[in-house]
Amino acid sequence: MSNIVLLFSGQGAQKVGMGRDFAESSATCREMAAKADQALGFPISKIMFEGPEEELTKTSRCQPALYLHGLMALALIRERLPKLSPVAAAGLSLGEFTAHAAAGTFSFEEGLKIVGKRGAFMEKACNATEGAMAALIGGEEEQVQALAAAADVDIANLNAPGQIVLSGTVEGIDIALAKAKEFGIRRAIKLNVAGAYHSRLMQSAQEKLAAELAVLDLKTPTIPVVCNYAATTVSDAAVIRSMLEKQVTGSVRWTASIQALIAMGHRNFLELGPGKVIAGLVAKIDKEAVVHSVEDLASLEAVVETLG
Repeated sequence: MSNIVLLFSGQGAQKVGMGRDFAESSATCREMAAKADQALGFPISKIMFEGPEEELTKTSRCQPALYLHGLMALALIRERLPKLSPVAAAGLSLGEFTAHAAAGTFSFEEGLKIVGKRGAFMEKACNATEGAMAALIGGEEEQVQALAAAADVDIANLNAPGQIVLSGTVEGIDIALAKAKEFGIRRAIKLNVAGAYHSRLMQSAQEKLAAELAVLDLKTPTIPVVCNYAATTVSDAAVIRSMLEKQVTGSVRWTASIQALIAMGHRNFLELGPGKVIAGLVAKIDKEAVVHSVEDLASLEAVVETLG
């Protein structure tokens, strides 16, 4: 039980009802939900538990919702498996903040407030720009880089081999979709998103987040946290700030992040978040990796039984 790496979900994994059974079954989770509602100044737990979906899907809502859900799941795991001592943590985009909270870089409430602001800044940037994103299936990284350059868009996510996401202006993404076959990409699919995340169109959000991170007191993580931007472990406060800031407009290097953890000798992962998205990506990155997924009470009990 001492060789588990914690992995936390990113935006897009959210679904109405997430965390409700955690709160119904646990006083700890009910207290966390109440603290979150108070810290954010709006009823995030009600939006998570009851929806509506349009509200939960908003960037300013789903980011703190996923952060809260991941840490609720972790609290329950820790209650049931007190001997569990994770060796590292990572998270997909927004999930990197959850990973830092799990590692003690900042407190639950400090992290929640900064995540709430990050979501609001990114939502504002989406509304102020005409952005889009596209998923590319079956292309090598070099081919995708060439396509991104030709269409003047950015690489948002390197999620798994043959699964890369582009982000940029609507015009640029349309060019990328039209030219994808020329660059050896098997399929290119326009994504139903509010804007161009992890692209230069998020520059205003990055600058505002940098100002918030500058005044946040960061402690040394108790376990290694792998950052998305450089796909390396971070422990120095200045480096952590820089990585969390650059991630807003920079590429999420998830494949390289998982490979860095595997290179450290870790192949046993615990995914905390709805939908088992991360388990699917990790399986594509390394077939020998084992991912235990916790998204609700039933899956939590199954994982406790397996790891216990």
